[in-house]
Amino acid sequence: MPDDRAAGMAMHYTSGTTGRPKGVRRGLPDLDPDTTVELHSMFLSLFGIEPDDGNVHLVTSPNYHTAVTMFGGSSLHYGHTLVMMDKWTPEGTLERIERYGVTTTHMVPTQFHRMLALSDDVRESFDVSSMRYAIHAAAPCPVDVKRKMLDWWGPVIYEYYGATEGGGTLATPEEWLAHPGTVGKPWPISEVICLDDDMREVPRGTPGTVYMKTMGAEFEYKDDREKTDESRYDDFFTVGDIGYMTDDDFLFLCDRKSDMIISGGVNIYPAEIEGEILSHPDVADVAVFGIPDADWGEEIKAVVEPKEGAEPGDELAESILDHVRGRLGKFKWPKSIDFIETMPRDPSGKLYKRKLRDPYWKDHEAQI
Repeated sequence: MPDDRAAGMAMHYTSGTTGRPKGVRRGLPDLDPDTTVELHSMFLSLFGIEPDDGNVHLVTSPNYHTAVTMFGGSSLHYGHTLVMMDKWTPEGTLERIERYGVTTTHMVPTQFHRMLALSDDVRESFDVSSMRYAIHAAAPCPVDVKRKMLDWWGPVIYEYYGATEGGGTLATPEEWLAHPGTVGKPWPISEVICLDDDMREVPRGTPGTVYMKTMGAEFEYKDDREKTDESRYDDFFTVGDIGYMTDDDFLFLCDRKSDMIISGGVNIYPAEIEGEILSHPDVADVAVFGIPDADWGEEIKAVVEPKEGAEPGDELAESILDHVRGRLGKFKWPKSIDFIETMPRDPSGKLYKRKLRDPYWKDHEAQI
């Protein structure tokens, strides 16, 4: 074995849901490869997952996704069994959990919603009691969806907030139940702050742009120094999310800054509206965004993927609007609802909202 071995470093790319994917390039560590593997595997210990503890990890998404690589790769280094899925399906997930006694997995909220949409008879036909850590991230999880998953699977649903660039926060099941909607407290190796547009830290409870830093995780975007600098505040970085911190250090996310709707001078966060529409029994998926309005600047548009068997049209649109009227303030009601057969999501479940929103703005710009 060579005496001068050096550890390499994978360069992961961001998902590209808000633009072109960016390579996140880090410096090579001045460490032995075996030491580097041990340090990377310790990521699982943040969640309480231990090595060689009879764990079986279910990989539900493509392996090029950063989180999939981190959780699957770390599980492999920990000596856990890995179960791979060629294609994700709700019933296939439950079947594999029962067949292999799966104890850990990583998912996105859309997968939770699709499993919850199965009939009670189907869900109850599978034994999921082996699950110890069902970890989710990548998008806001509606409170109603999270509660239903906790009722079904028990207190094994863990949530974290992070990005390809680094992270982050963690909410245990107990912490989330005490603070519904939170994405948790900062990791022991991380710091999180919320800043206004003048780069001043906002008071607790006030929304601002979320900035994070992770110990020993400096990076730059490959071949894009300008983009790297734009995302920085001192040694903190942001991916453009809006959120606020509570007095007891829990982070709550509002939405992406690029997704925020400004109507009549009021900031409206689509994630809250999406969560309420998603609780309608005939909705399989939804995206909410702003489109041009001559008087208000922007108006709220909802695009809905109906559940199988639900008929898209005026009747369903009115039913959805009736559903949200008792749950949201009037200024958050969608002005109109369109329907789509299949929502544009990447294979890991992240929504390409820009593909839905851009045509409305291009038509508007062509008329100016």
